[in-house]
Amino acid sequence: MKNTIFKLTEHIYYFSLLVLLILYLFPGSLIGYLLYGNLGQQPNLIDNPIGTSINHLIFFSYITVLAIIVRVRVKKIFSNYLFIIFISCVLEISHLIVPNRAFELYDLIANIAGVAIVLLFNRFIKW
Repeated sequence: MKNTIFKLTEHIYYFSLLVLLILYLFPGSLIGYLLYGNLGQQPNLIDNPIGTSINHLIFFSYITVLAIIVRVRVKKIFSNYLFIIFISCVLEISHLIVPNRAFELYDLIANIAGVAIVLLFNRFIKW
């Protein structure tokens, strides 16, 4: 049973990475199109002063939690938090060339903060 749950978590993690790539490289807001019928509108999950960057913080926190769980048994580069930080930087910088997307420093900071918060929380629990 434990192995089945772990395998499911591993599949969810890799599927989440694929979703991340699709959402970042799609020209425009795919979620905005699905929810509002508008490629230019970003959904705001939580009203806050920094705008839609909170979405980045939430998703990168989620994907880092999954990576930590997967990393317990599978020691691969794709489950490493440095990989997640690297991919977040590369994908955010790719918005400079993806049509209908814009590089946002706040989004990049939120990506890295999402990873850092989970890693600090994980270190605190281990301590």
